[in-house]
Amino acid sequence: MDEGDVGGTGNALNGGRSSRHLQLRLEALPPEIQAISWKAQVRLCKCYRHLTVRGKHVNQVVVAIAREMAAFAWAIARLVPVAA
Repeated sequence: MDEGDVGGTGNALNGGRSSRHLQLRLEALPPEIQAISWKAQVRLCKCYRHLTVRGKHVNQVVVAIAREMAAFAWAIARLVPVAA
């Protein structure tokens, strides 16, 4: 497999490098957007774990998470100035 290929488990190889890249991208964002994104990360992960432990079907859980993620995307979009 080449660098960055997805392995048989679905994980990207060289995850440390891609993780650092994502961290650098996040640091370039305004603090308000960083706060919303971290709040989304924590809330959505907690919700996913909670629903799967309760025995909900994975597709239902993914749809529920996607709906909540849309709300966080909306909150971020409201902070970004509209380009003329």
